[in-house]
Amino acid sequence: MAISNDYGAFIEKSTISPTPSSSFPSLKGLTFAIKDIFDVEGRVTGFGNPDWLRTHSAATSTAHVVSSLLEAGATSLGITIMDEMAYSINGENAHYGTPVNPVASERVPGGSSSGSAVAVAAGLVDFSIGTDTGGSVRVPASYCGIFGLRPSHGVVSTVGVTPMAQSFDTVGWFARDTATLKRVGCVLLQQPHLEATEPSQLIIADDCFKLCSVPRELLVQSVVQSVDKSFGGNTVINKVDLGAYIEEHVPSLKHFMTSETQREFCIPSLMALSSSMRMLQRFEFKMNHGEWVSSVKPEFGPGISERIEEAIRVSDEKIDLCRLVKTELLTALSTLLGENGVLVIPTVPGPPPHLQADVVALESFRSRAFSLLSIAGVSGLCQVSIPLGLHENLPISVSLVANHGSDGFLLSLVDSLSKFM
Repeated sequence: MAISNDYGAFIEKSTISPTPSSSFPSLKGLTFAIKDIFDVEGRVTGFGNPDWLRTHSAATSTAHVVSSLLEAGATSLGITIMDEMAYSINGENAHYGTPVNPVASERVPGGSSSGSAVAVAAGLVDFSIGTDTGGSVRVPASYCGIFGLRPSHGVVSTVGVTPMAQSFDTVGWFARDTATLKRVGCVLLQQPHLEATEPSQLIIADDCFKLCSVPRELLVQSVVQSVDKSFGGNTVINKVDLGAYIEEHVPSLKHFMTSETQREFCIPSLMALSSSMRMLQRFEFKMNHGEWVSSVKPEFGPGISERIEEAIRVSDEKIDLCRLVKTELLTALSTLLGENGVLVIPTVPGPPPHLQADVVALESFRSRAFSLLSIAGVSGLCQVSIPLGLHENLPISVSLVANHGSDGFLLSLVDSLSKFM
């Protein structure tokens, strides 16, 4: 495969100089890339689709997070490719091309923040920003072998970001190292000083690792051992059957249990959780963009077209129940974790799939992926994907999930653990 010098990550290369607001800007000297979902004054935000680009006007102001990064001294080097309408976790774009995964060129880079992840993994920028609604930071971070944070829902400003589904939309970021990930977090979380704190407990979601093709020990032991080395072996290690816990403590999920959720190689409650997430996501997408889709009749690539058609047809029949599931899950997981507790889960069910893989063949993988991604997605908790190198020459990762609003704690913890991973 011929690889361009920018790995196909950018849709537009253009430098935006920093506008430091202090004498000692914390991100001075760092470069970053911006997903084509963030407004930049004077530029049309493309949202991954040529028809969207053609039918929208230039932004009159810059997204809050972009301004914050520029004010902190960082320099933007360009705008990155994304999946159309942010409606995929694969990273393939039928119109603009698919950014090349720098660590597995025959595999997908993950989406929808594909270009942002690739730009970091390829060393083209120091960090990048993306969005994560259903997994669009966590998945490409895992597939490209870098760190990626989905913050607690509502903690980082989404002003100037094209919405996908507001109940789940978050602004996240990527970096190759935890020091940079944390420095960016200090700015976007508006917490200038983040100190490492020992976790009160490490909770291993044992059942979730059965959804993953990578051996459990490869993922779990690296976390347990690094926690022991970082904090002297005093952290309590617990195991939980997360599916059973959620089924017991999120009673509204029973409305989403079907024969589909009972199939082999799945966790029924997490399948139901994923179903409720995708239903609310479709409904909010329709509310945001249904009128535009119906009037413009844009051209969408394979997979995206079918997903958007499904969203346009969705009714509001169970939407109140979807929102109730969100509330119940947040309460249940907050209770499970307590203060400074950390949940350990696989980020995704395995290494990145092949490019242009058959949609039907991918269905089982996608189903297991969304079961895992819906845990933080629906609850609104923060989650960081941690790269663990290669297994059988493909990138693997593990994720840590912490309570809502514990983003600073999670970033500092990962920074401490990375020294021993």
